[in-house]
Amino acid sequence: MATILEVNQLRKSFFTPMGELVVLQDITFSVQEGESLAIVGASGSGKSTLLGLCAGLDRVSGGTVSLTGLNLASLSEDERALLRRKQMGFVFQSFQLMPTLTALENVELVVNMNHHRKESQLSRHILQKLGLGHRLHHYPGQLSGGEQQRVAIARAFVLQPKIIFADEPTGNLDALTGCNIINQLFDLNSEHGTTLIVVTHDEALAARAKKVYRLD
Repeated sequence: MATILEVNQLRKSFFTPMGELVVLQDITFSVQEGESLAIVGASGSGKSTLLGLCAGLDRVSGGTVSLTGLNLASLSEDERALLRRKQMGFVFQSFQLMPTLTALENVELVVNMNHHRKESQLSRHILQKLGLGHRLHHYPGQLSGGEQQRVAIARAFVLQPKIIFADEPTGNLDALTGCNIINQLFDLNSEHGTTLIVVTHDEALAARAKKVYRLD
């Protein structure tokens, strides 16, 4: 099984009026294709910062992050954006849906950006798989929190990317809805062989992952 993500001696710091603030240091790990990884830790430990660095949303202060064999530091901003668009999917705690687009249109937006044909068929299929066949033409404001998160999951998985990054995907949901979202995330991870990396405070979610890394 090939390595899809490799982090070596990663360090991230910011300069403030009070001096250098080190957020992450000496972070080393690797993830294989198709694996699931949960990153857990106390609030403020740098979990979301680490996720952003692994996805190339920010640049490291030291060390390296390699994704699909590419050193992210060697890529331009445009090249990293293209890599995210082609190889990654994202699920956020706050859903990040376009409020003026329907559930179907939110998913189709990602498909259209990648110039994929039969976008409606792809989008409808995954929304139906997630139990939203009757909500295709509803706007985010007309959906419950759990339904909005399922639209976000559909958007992340629709093009079957190599890796999914999820930042507190159950953070805004009640326990029962969160449990359903966890099941759907891992079902899709298993079905499509998509690597899943999740930042979470949710111990039930973390327990489902093949690996758990805890930040001190």
